[in-house]
Amino acid sequence: MVSKKVAEKIEDALLALAGEKPFCDIRLAEIAERAGLDLADLRKAYDGPFAILESFARRIDVAMLESDDPSMADEPRRERLFDALMRRFDLLTPHRGGLAGLEKAARRDPILACHLVRLAVGSQTWVLESAGISTGGLLGRLRAPALALALARLLPTFLADEEEGLPKTMAALDAVLDRLGDWEGRARRLEGLVCRFRRKSTAAETPQGFDPAI
Repeated sequence: MVSKKVAEKIEDALLALAGEKPFCDIRLAEIAERAGLDLADLRKAYDGPFAILESFARRIDVAMLESDDPSMADEPRRERLFDALMRRFDLLTPHRGGLAGLEKAARRDPILACHLVRLAVGSQTWVLESAGISTGGLLGRLRAPALALALARLLPTFLADEEEGLPKTMAALDAVLDRLGDWEGRARRLEGLVCRFRRKSTAAETPQGFDPAI
């Protein structure tokens, strides 16, 4: 195990390099050198670049959760979700160069793309739960992937938004949450129809005189 400070230096080094060259060309020795460490120290901390990315994602998740505003607890879930996502964007702002490099590299690297999708879905699970939105059940399990996909489409807006307060990102995120709200409304109606159909099917298949409560 390494200290939090050393871990952050390694993660920051990888993100900086990702903004300068294709991810697949980044060598472990380069990461160690950029972080001011030797290769042995890097090996003690991580198995490789993908593990470093996962640690970085966890670091952003934790910082987002720790910065939660208790005064938002009584606000509608949509407002809490908007607040959590904007706090996450604020935390990612210093790393925009690296994120842009990863986004570009993922278009040509399916292994990296799959890894980033997995991390994004995992992170959005924590974002949703922090906003009081369930990620359990059939519908709940679809929420994090849907949000991750929507935010991936929003990423170019965030990367190009250099104004203080990220106004373009805020406007785009507001529109994204409106669309996701419409999608969830349709999904809930479909879920209700499926449940009613299943109940009718079960009732039709129950033998006469059989008490399902027994």
